[in-house]
Amino acid sequence: MGKPTGFLEYARVAERCEAPAVRVRGWHEFVARLSDEDAKVQGARCMDCGIPFCNNGCPVHNWIPDWNDLVYRGKIREAVDLLHETNNFPEVTGRVCPAPCEAACTLNLQDAAVGIKSIERYIADVGWERGWIAPQPAKTRSGKRVAIVGSGPAGLACAQQLARAGHSVTVFEKNDRIGGLLRYGIPDFKLEKSILDRRIEQMSAEGVLFRTRVRVGPPPPRGVHDDAEETIPAEQLRAEFDAVVLAIGSEVPRDLEVPGRSLSGIYFALEYLVPQNKAVAGDCPNPINAQGKRVVVIGGGDTGADCTGTSLRQGAISVTQLELLPRPPEREDKLITWPYWPHKLRSSTSHEEGEVVREWAVQTLSFVDDGSGRVKGVRVVRLDWSSGKPQPIAESAFEIEAELVFLAMGFVHPAPALLAAFGVERDGRGNARAASEGPNPYATNVPGVFVAGDCRRGQSLVVWAIREGRQCAQAVDRLLRGEHAALAA
Repeated sequence: MGKPTGFLEYARVAERCEAPAVRVRGWHEFVARLSDEDAKVQGARCMDCGIPFCNNGCPVHNWIPDWNDLVYRGKIREAVDLLHETNNFPEVTGRVCPAPCEAACTLNLQDAAVGIKSIERYIADVGWERGWIAPQPAKTRSGKRVAIVGSGPAGLACAQQLARAGHSVTVFEKNDRIGGLLRYGIPDFKLEKSILDRRIEQMSAEGVLFRTRVRVGPPPPRGVHDDAEETIPAEQLRAEFDAVVLAIGSEVPRDLEVPGRSLSGIYFALEYLVPQNKAVAGDCPNPINAQGKRVVVIGGGDTGADCTGTSLRQGAISVTQLELLPRPPEREDKLITWPYWPHKLRSSTSHEEGEVVREWAVQTLSFVDDGSGRVKGVRVVRLDWSSGKPQPIAESAFEIEAELVFLAMGFVHPAPALLAAFGVERDGRGNARAASEGPNPYATNVPGVFVAGDCRRGQSLVVWAIREGRQCAQAVDRLLRGEHAALAA
């Protein structure tokens, strides 16, 4: 624990942010990490809880009270090592994780949770700056080869664990850079890509081979970005490697089939975010530009907020974000929900950065044609949720002006043709079928083929992907060492 009386003596201190009017002018990160003193004080606030609910709230089960105490005592090197025992990429989760650990913190009963996420980022950033995070190549090699398809957080975590276990790992990525949605789904103002680059360099030094612009199996469906210049059939991959891990994410976006959907100016969220991240990286300018336009974002989650922040940085006149569900309460009933993830109103930093209107409990009826085949508005109707099911409210339909519309309604499942190419069974939601527990976790119905991350569990959090990648690596390692030899028969 931290200081025994720290939670009584010190207040929660948030990380400092640039003012919205300043940060909206650029694409860099605008949240500063804690100072040494602030990190120490926040660590001091950690209580000697009989049950550390934060550990259970964290999907990777970080040793949170332990490294809080180490930070309080100034033992940052030890904190870096302890943090990496459970999390391959704390510099990422310390920036983009929604922090279910803080929701589970005992001090959250008083709306004053320990700043766990900010301490995590502090530990990781200091570790990198002081050279404490270095390659850890395996001392001996197994002679076994593993192919990992997909370079998002699940694939990268799996790759790093397997490489450190002594196996030869090759990561195949259809796009031009490594990182999956960390690279192209999350804007640089939330996660600068140099953060990923230094970790990828570490993994390369540990023996992981990265192959970009390589598509495994058939082309992906509409709405899924693909830079591939080379194709490798699924059967070839199985023949050349001792095990294959599919960590392909849940990339197929949810569409909105209403009248006017085919009008110009309507895009899936990643059709907008991917080229913008490429533009920030120095590639060609984004062909989709919100400057001087009214934007409607359909979907109230994180991806929708990323579209909002990106539109405002491009110079949108206004942004309206639509959500089908009713507006959540400002504050949860803690005696009912704590220590579980609460249902309450959540706002992104993007909502502070310009003229943003959030409409709740509305359903899109159609897109309005400007007469030349381009969208000029979105027609919606308000919904009554009092019965538990949405019912359109009579005479409540209205139109929102828009020259650009982004569909950010989530992702439905992984690319089905790729799973079919490997012969992997799917569950009722279209995800790859595999258990996360039991005798052969993460193993599919196909011998030697494993799955991890969103392609197995459905659209989820980065921290869940890291957990699944790590656990899948353990399962693959057992197979390669002969503990599950029946699977390879």
